[in-house]
Amino acid sequence: MRHRGHESRGGTDDGELTVPMAWLYAEYIADELLRTGDLMPPTSFEFRAGRDALALTVFLSDTDGELSGIRVISQLENWLSLTAYDQPWQDWVRDRMAELAERAAGSGLPSPDLALAADAWRWLEETELLAPDLDAVPGGGAVSGEDDGPKVWTPAWRLGLPLGHLAIHLF
Repeated sequence: MRHRGHESRGGTDDGELTVPMAWLYAEYIADELLRTGDLMPPTSFEFRAGRDALALTVFLSDTDGELSGIRVISQLENWLSLTAYDQPWQDWVRDRMAELAERAAGSGLPSPDLALAADAWRWLEETELLAPDLDAVPGGGAVSGEDDGPKVWTPAWRLGLPLGHLAIHLF
């Protein structure tokens, strides 16, 4: 097996399978952070939203193309700042995705990593989950349980991002 960046190809370059190693590793890191935080069942849509938001953050913040276990610890602060409530995370994702797409188009080589990241971003943008209204004014009444209170249909990234942020913080 030969390695080219984070993608590896078996055999020759003429149409052989390209393995999206960077995306798979980013997804693995995100999955481990969320499982360690034990914030929700791994089979839930909320978990998927958190995993995809975190995987995008990990993948897109890897500007050197050198994801490694050693760098994960040093990147935690960066990921915390990117996923913070007051940051325009969705704009950053759009800009980085466009930048990487332009770079891939310029190279003339397909990028399966970028394709999987684009699929995750599309799911996060287009999928809505029924969730507590994070923008509701507190004090509107007594809330006795988790299922009480106003709920709204929310883009998956708006729910996944704070979950991912909390998972990083708990790590």
